[in-house]
Amino acid sequence: MSGRREVKRSVPQRRPDSSGRLELVVASHNAAKVREIRQVLAPLHVPVLSLDDVGLSDEIEETGGTFAENAAAKALAVGRITGGPVLADDSGLVVDALDGRPGVMSARYGGEGLTDPERVELLLRQMADVPHGRRTARFVCVLALAKGDRLLATWAGCVAGLIADEARGTGGFGYDPVFLYVPLGRTFAELTAEEKNALSHRGRAVRRLPWHLGALHDPR
Repeated sequence: MSGRREVKRSVPQRRPDSSGRLELVVASHNAAKVREIRQVLAPLHVPVLSLDDVGLSDEIEETGGTFAENAAAKALAVGRITGGPVLADDSGLVVDALDGRPGVMSARYGGEGLTDPERVELLLRQMADVPHGRRTARFVCVLALAKGDRLLATWAGCVAGLIADEARGTGGFGYDPVFLYVPLGRTFAELTAEEKNALSHRGRAVRRLPWHLGALHDPR
């Protein structure tokens, strides 16, 4: 979820694959995030590549104040280099009792050096005295689609839940072990990949991508 906006490394522009389809570059080095997007898009048979796949090692710094600003900045930064379609994601956990934190700082909450489990533990400490009824939270994902230096669309996916009293489960990543999806009574880390993709903020947002793919063929 992080990196420098001015990605100076240049790579060849992406060309259609052997079937004539343009490859979709996801502006992320997060292997788990790219894997989830690839799984959701599998029925469309869209080739999905990460920044590592296309030889971009630089990071894109997230300096925006909203998920939408960060997603758009990342999509455009990579689009200007590759020339082709780029999908960028900025997402995070919004906790009501913490006035919306971690929010856009979710991946860096508590400092750049913390691991995911350490951020989860920090969140649990901050929520220690918050009663069950006030532990409401939501995961938010904003996606931005760009082609070259044109921002084509931004849209969001959201899912509501509660912050669990303790970390549960071994799946997923990030704050999944403490995000309790109430209808199932399980955290996101206790769900299978298929269950999570069907319910999650990212899954909901990515499934809306086909509505925006037509903009890629706009000759402007």
